[in-house]
This record gives sequence, C-alpha cells and structure tokens, in this order.
Amino acid sequence: MRLLTPWARKNGGPLQAFREMEDWTRRLFGEPIEEALYTPAWMPRVDVEETEKEVVVKADLPGVEPKDVDVSVLEGNLILRGESKEEKEEKGKNFHRVERFRGTFYRELPLPAGVDPDKVAAAYAKGVVTVTIPKKPAAVPKKIAVKEE
Repeated sequence: MRLLTPWARKNGGPLQAFREMEDWTRRLFGEPIEEALYTPAWMPRVDVEETEKEVVVKADLPGVEPKDVDVSVLEGNLILRGESKEEKEEKGKNFHRVERFRGTFYRELPLPAGVDPDKVAAAYAKGVVTVTIPKKPAAVPKKIAVKEE
C-alpha cells in the first residue's frame, strides 16, 4: 500500500485517472460517460430450444405490435429488433405517478451450424414472438441400427 501512496500524491490519484478516461470518452463518443454507462437498454428475454429437426426461439415482447418487430438472419445470427410504442390515453383519472417504457430493442443470437436460414418462420401470439428455424437435412442426425452378428 505504501508504494502506491507517492504515485497517488504525485499524479492526482485514482480520481485523476477517472477524469482522464472521462475526457477521452467525451472526445471519442461526444457524450458524457455517465450517459453512455447508465442509459438503460431494452433487450427482450428469450428462450432457445434446439431439437433434432429445428431451433425454436421465443422472445417476450409485451406491448409490442407484430408490425413493429423485425426478424432476420445474417451471417449465422438471428436478429430481433423493433420498437415499443405504448400510447394510452386515460381521461378522468388522477395520476400521481406514471411509469412507461418506450424505445427500440435489439437482440442478436448466434445460431448453430446446419440451420436453414431460407426457411425461417416467425409467429406472434399474446406478446411472444416464436421464431422457428429448421435444420438442413444433412444436419439432422441419422440413426443407424446396430446389428448383432
């Protein structure tokens, strides 16, 4: 601990290092580091299931309309993106606190080798988007019977 004390007095200590990093971040990104670090991002929660014939991804997107969801496959990754646009008007109520979320979301998931990106299907029901990606016939395991001699 003593070895660090002279450095801390001489160079401004750990706070000086943080200030230098903050200045560097501002120059690079043009925004305060606090905004870059503490801006909440929305990533939908997903369940991924792989069977012998397909990969099924279920994403929870409550309050998102199907027309506001974009599903694509690019370079072996499944990409889910879109926007939540919750707009409600309630008259005659006296609110003391209202919390709503609006904004874009993005989720990218790597797909296993052997899936067929040309046959991806997506369906929407009750706030859940289900994406089904079938495997190519060569990727489906073939069972071979073992004969007794």
